[in-house]
Amino acid sequence: MRLKKMRGAILACLLIVSCSSPPQGIIILCAGDSITEAEYPRHLRRMLSRDGLRARVLNWGRKGYTSREYLEFLNQRKRNLAGEHPDYILLQLGTNDVRVDSDFTAAEEFERTMREIIAVFKGFKNRSGHRSEILLATILPLPGNLSYPFSAQSGERVVREINPILKKIATEENLVLVDNYSLFLEQTQFLPDVHPTSEGYRLLAKNWYKYLKPLIFR
Repeated sequence: MRLKKMRGAILACLLIVSCSSPPQGIIILCAGDSITEAEYPRHLRRMLSRDGLRARVLNWGRKGYTSREYLEFLNQRKRNLAGEHPDYILLQLGTNDVRVDSDFTAAEEFERTMREIIAVFKGFKNRSGHRSEILLATILPLPGNLSYPFSAQSGERVVREINPILKKIATEENLVLVDNYSLFLEQTQFLPDVHPTSEGYRLLAKNWYKYLKPLIFR
C-alpha cells in the first residue's frame, strides 16, 4: 500500500512539472511584403541558433502585398497562422502602400487596415496560452531615384505619413516599435533600390534581433 502511495505521489509530481514547464524553443512569425519574404527571416534563424536558441522562424511575407491585400490574406489564412502558436510576431508593411499606381493607399486607410491586422494578430496565442507578442517595424526609406510604380512622392510619404502612423499605432497599441527606417538611413549603400542588398538583409535581421533579444531573455 505504501509503495502504491509513493508511486502515486511521484506520478502526481511528474504531471505537475509537465504541465507547468514552458514549451521548448520559440516560434517567430514574420509577416510583411517582399522585404520579409526575401531573406531576413533566414538570417534571423541563424542568429538565434548561433546563440543556442531553438527557434522556428516562419516566413509569411507576401511579395507585392499592400496592407489591404495582407489583411485579406490574413483573414483567409487566420486559422492556419494562429495554429502555429507563435511566441512573437514581427510585422512590417507599408512599402507597397506608397506606390503611385493602383496600389496607392491613402493614409487614413493604411492606418485603419494596420489596426485591423494587429487586432487579428492580438487574437493569436502561444503554446502556453499567452498572447503572442507583436513587434511593429517602421518601413525602410526609399531612394529618390526610383522609377514607376514608385516616385519621389513615395519617399516623402514614408517620412510624412506611413512611419508616423506606425509609430502612433505602436504607442497606442502598446507594441514594441522596431526602427528599421533609421538603420538604412545611415547605411544607404545597403539599400540601392526598394529592396536591400544581401548584406542589407543581414543587417535587417540583426536589427530585428536587437529588439527581440531582450524579450526572449527577460
